[in-house]
Amino acid sequence: MSDRLRQALCALDALERSARTESPLHRVDSRAKLLVTAVFLATMLSVPLAHLSELLLFFVFPIVTGAMGGFAYGTIFRRSLVVLPFVVFIGVFNLLCDREPVFRIGRAVVTAGGVSFLAIVVRGLLSVQALLVLVGSTGYYRLCRSMQRLGVPALFVTQLLFVYRYLHVLVEEALAMRQARDARSFGRTSYPLGVWGTLVGQLLLRTFDRAERIGWAMRARGFTGRIAADTFDRPAWTMRDTLFLAGWSAALVALRLLHPAERLFKSLI
Repeated sequence: MSDRLRQALCALDALERSARTESPLHRVDSRAKLLVTAVFLATMLSVPLAHLSELLLFFVFPIVTGAMGGFAYGTIFRRSLVVLPFVVFIGVFNLLCDREPVFRIGRAVVTAGGVSFLAIVVRGLLSVQALLVLVGSTGYYRLCRSMQRLGVPALFVTQLLFVYRYLHVLVEEALAMRQARDARSFGRTSYPLGVWGTLVGQLLLRTFDRAERIGWAMRARGFTGRIAADTFDRPAWTMRDTLFLAGWSAALVALRLLHPAERLFKSLI
C-alpha cells in the first residue's frame, strides 16, 4: 500500500514536471488551451447517447493534442481508465433497463441500452483524456491562474488550488500512518475491518489538523482568501494562440453539427 501511495505522489509531481517541457502545445497560452478544452467538452457532451459513431470521432482531439504536447496516447488512455468503474456504474442501468433492439451483429442483438452504455463510457474516457492533456501541458497552478484571469470567481479558483494541495497532505499523512503501523505490526499484513475504520478516521483527523495549521500559517503571512493577481505570470497573447483557439473551436463545432460519421455510415451502406 505504501508503494501505491508513493506512486500517487509521484504521479501528481509528474503532472507538474511535464508542464515544464517544451512542445508546440506547451507554447500555446494556457487560456487558449482552457477555452478549447471547454469547447471540446461542450460539443462532445452534447452528442446524443444514441449517436455512438459520432462520439468516437471526438477521440481525434486527445490523440492530436497529446501528440502536439509530446504525450503518448497509450499513457493517456491508461490513466483515463481510472474513471472506468464510475462510468460503468452509471451506465449499467441503461444496459439493464433499455432492452429495445437496435441492430444485429450476426446472432447477437445490440439494444438501445447497450449503445447508450457504451456512449456513457466513451464520454467519461474522453472527458478525462482531454483534462489529462490540458493539465499535463499547462500545470495545475498555471491552469488555476488562467481561470482567474478569464473571470472565474477567485473563491472557486482558490478552492480548487486547496483541493489539489490537500491531496498531497492526505497522501503524506497516510504514508506516515502506514510507516507507524508497520513499525508496530511485527510483520502482520492483514487487519480486521474495525481497525481499518479507525485508521481512516484518524487519517481524516490528522489531515484536518494539519490543514488548519497550514491555514493559520498562511494567514500569518498575509493571505486574505484570494490569490494575489501580481503573483501570476502574464504571457502575451499571440497570433498562434488565436489560431489554435479558432481552428480547434471551428473543427469541434463542425464535428458536432455536420455529422460526418452519420454521412460516412450511410455512404458505406
